[in-house]
Amino acid sequence: MTAGALSAGAVPKLQLRDLHVTYRSREGMDVEAVRGVEFDIADKPGVGEIVVFLGPSGCGKSTILKAVAGLLPPTQGEVLVDGVPVHGVGRDRGMVFQTYTSFAWLTVQQNVEYGLKLRGVAAAERAEQAVKYLEAVGLSDSAKKYPKELSGGMKQRVAIARTLINKPKLLLMDEPFGALDPQTRWGMQGLLIDISRKEDNTILFVTHDVAEAVYLADTVIVLSKRPAQIVSRIEMPHFAERDLALKSSKEFRDCEKQLLDLLYKKS
Repeated sequence: MTAGALSAGAVPKLQLRDLHVTYRSREGMDVEAVRGVEFDIADKPGVGEIVVFLGPSGCGKSTILKAVAGLLPPTQGEVLVDGVPVHGVGRDRGMVFQTYTSFAWLTVQQNVEYGLKLRGVAAAERAEQAVKYLEAVGLSDSAKKYPKELSGGMKQRVAIARTLINKPKLLLMDEPFGALDPQTRWGMQGLLIDISRKEDNTILFVTHDVAEAVYLADTVIVLSKRPAQIVSRIEMPHFAERDLALKSSKEFRDCEKQLLDLLYKKS
């Protein structure tokens, strides 16, 4: 385990300082979702990094992600990106949800271009960028299709491309592969690793799947049951090859056991 220490004077890519989040439920009750979460993620230029939040369902993982996105204001504490406090949503953070969020009346390429169009980017430049990111997610042949013509995995690729084209400093992913079948999910995991290396993104990824956490993560932050508190921060080993064979290796299984022990240890 490591504290993820920063070099002297370096400004972290992301800081959470004593983050508390309490929100009002649909039944009108106050729900304490996050309690005193505090950590830094270093800025590592030229190095794509995936940080996974792992914890039981309903523990507050998604709430932390929404606080970073600026969708939920902290009750106490603060979130800083590159040393600047977060106040509301911003283009420096892009979020991909578990549910598919494409516009049904737009083609795949039009969906990907949508954010650039809102910013007034010229049509030719939008198209050029869309082609680049559709190729990156393996959808070049589907640019003119509509979302109803796509599989679940393809729809999620559209969402990823639409987020990446805006070049966010942080890519926030809230259980984006949870509704996919195992084969498609594995393919999407490989795609995400590839994108993180090519795009130099810092990716925050929420899951309650231990195997997914081990396979994807450079760093795993293990959270308690609600209200979310940090149980441990674990730096994953560097796997030379990430493929199906890895998932049955002793090193992979040892990492799974370490995380499972942390998740289910007696408090």
